[in-house]
Amino acid sequence: MTNGMYEIISKKRDGLELDREEISFVVSGLVGGEIPDYQVAAWLMAVYIRGLSERELADLTEIMLASGDSIRLDGVPGKKIDKHSTGGVGDKISFIVAPVVAACGIRVPMLSGRGLGHTGGTLDKLEAIPGMDVFLTPGRFRGVLAETGMVICGQTDNIVPADKKIYALRDATATVGCVPLIASSIMSKKLALGTDGIVLDVKTGSGAFMKDEKDALRLCQAMVAIGEKTGRPTMGIISSMDQPLGRTVGNSLEIIESIEALKGHGPEDIMQVAYALGYCMLRAAGLKTSEAQAGEMFREAIASGRALDVFRRFIAAQGGDPRVCDDYSLLPASSGKAEFPAPASGFIEAIDSFQIGMAAIDTGAGRRVKEDAIDYGSGFVFQAKVGDRIEKGQTIVTVHSDRPERTPAVLERLGQAIRIGPGPVAGLRMIRYLVDKDGVYPWSD
Repeated sequence: MTNGMYEIISKKRDGLELDREEISFVVSGLVGGEIPDYQVAAWLMAVYIRGLSERELADLTEIMLASGDSIRLDGVPGKKIDKHSTGGVGDKISFIVAPVVAACGIRVPMLSGRGLGHTGGTLDKLEAIPGMDVFLTPGRFRGVLAETGMVICGQTDNIVPADKKIYALRDATATVGCVPLIASSIMSKKLALGTDGIVLDVKTGSGAFMKDEKDALRLCQAMVAIGEKTGRPTMGIISSMDQPLGRTVGNSLEIIESIEALKGHGPEDIMQVAYALGYCMLRAAGLKTSEAQAGEMFREAIASGRALDVFRRFIAAQGGDPRVCDDYSLLPASSGKAEFPAPASGFIEAIDSFQIGMAAIDTGAGRRVKEDAIDYGSGFVFQAKVGDRIEKGQTIVTVHSDRPERTPAVLERLGQAIRIGPGPVAGLRMIRYLVDKDGVYPWSD
């Protein structure tokens, strides 16, 4: 006989392992409304403090996955590899790596989300494209993937409903930053897609949810173990979020930068991360290739125009206007601009990504509460990044916003986020580690 909720809470509070039936009792009781929120909240806090064993974590993920529907992809030909990022500032990598990898013959299905806290949302960025539909039926999801080689849309209410309920309680009970709960949340949704493999981009640094590198590694290793246990090749990288990715932050601005990258004009940091993830996706699909060989494949896919063609067809297949790939004036734009000048000459030592993300919300590029409307043309364009030499008065950031009353506060926050020093500074190392089923390896630049 399965213990009741009181006994289950007590058992985890005392650091004991729960059996599968007890974990199932908690999840099914929450989804069915049979267990009050306050008891589940107490259980979550016990998990936060005591953690979960590898077996408990696998059981929790599988039980959450079974709480709702999955999207079967076995009718779509070819290898299908999912890519997931834990979120960051200026992270538009999905719009680059997905069409590049699809142009190399690997299909890329993704379930993505909206902005969370200081980080931008993949769905919000896509919705900057006129007409873009980011919520698809399973049938249309499969159709877009088969037709174009990639698909990106939002999670429906029927996919892993247990995660939605658990996350709402975590958000209200200070248990969001719990590695096993994060891992089960992410991987239950990843496993709901019938892919052949999973590749993870776990961010660390000032603009990441996992600010400490050790926590990022623990999370990545936990997720890789879950994926491998289900029989899906799973790999991950630990990448830097110690400054915004690329030159832009904000929805339309990031779509433009992504298209420029697909035309061969991507900033070096963006392309490093995109190519590293693409290499992992090829490996997860079973291709025996070196990092150098993968890079050549990706550069050719861009130079030939095939990657941009995939992105153009993907936009059209999801109802968007593909002409945005050639005419950026079709995207929303802010009429107001302001410059943030360098307060002194020297070298940019640091750009605090968290502060930049919060300042972007003040321009209108994000939400403080879910009911807030987004100004899709708002955000930042950086003219200089960490390691660059700048002169006093030189523009470091151009602010795009139609909220002039907030501009002084935005400029003040930029001043707090950007640190300038007198001496030369090395650029940031973008990729730190590769994680697979066999262990953790320093990434070779």
